[in-house]
Amino acid sequence: MTQRIEEASVVWLTQEGYDQLKAELEQLKGPARAEITQRISDARDEGDLKENGGYHAAKDEQGKIEARIRQLEDMLRRAQVGETPKKGGKVEPGMKVSITFAGDDEVETFLLGSRELLALDASVDIDVYSPQSPLGAAILGKKKGEKATYEAPNGKPVTVQIVAAEPFTG
Repeated sequence: MTQRIEEASVVWLTQEGYDQLKAELEQLKGPARAEITQRISDARDEGDLKENGGYHAAKDEQGKIEARIRQLEDMLRRAQVGETPKKGGKVEPGMKVSITFAGDDEVETFLLGSRELLALDASVDIDVYSPQSPLGAAILGKKKGEKATYEAPNGKPVTVQIVAAEPFTG
C-alpha cells in the first residue's frame, strides 16, 4: 500500500520538461519575485492603501507567483525524470496511447504523462492523462489488444482495450 501511495505522488517528466520547470521556478524566485516586491513597495509609497488599485493588483499577483512557486517546488520534488520510451507496444509514461471503450468502435488517442508537459509546449495538441489517473493506472503496463477496467468518477466500471502504444514524438 505504501508503494502505491508513493507511486501515485510521482510526477513523470522528460529531462527537457524537468529543465523547463526548473528554469521557470528560478525565474519566479529571482527576477519575478524581485519585480513584484518593487511594485508593491512603489505602490505603498503612493500613500493610502485602501484605495490604491496598483497596490492591490500587485499583492494579488504576488499571491499567484508564490502559489506557482510552491506548485513547482512540489512537482520538482516528486519528479521522476525519464526519457520517452524508444519502442512501442507497452503502455508506459511518455507513450501516445490509443484505446477503444467497450461497446464503442471510436478510437481515442492521448499522451500518458504529466499534464504540465502541455503547459510547456503550446504546439502539443493532444489530451494528456496522468499515469495516476484512474484510466492511466488501469492501462499502465498493458500491451496492444489487452483490456483494462477502471472505476469512473460516477462509480461505474469502464472497460477499455489498448489499440496502440507508441512513443510520443511531439
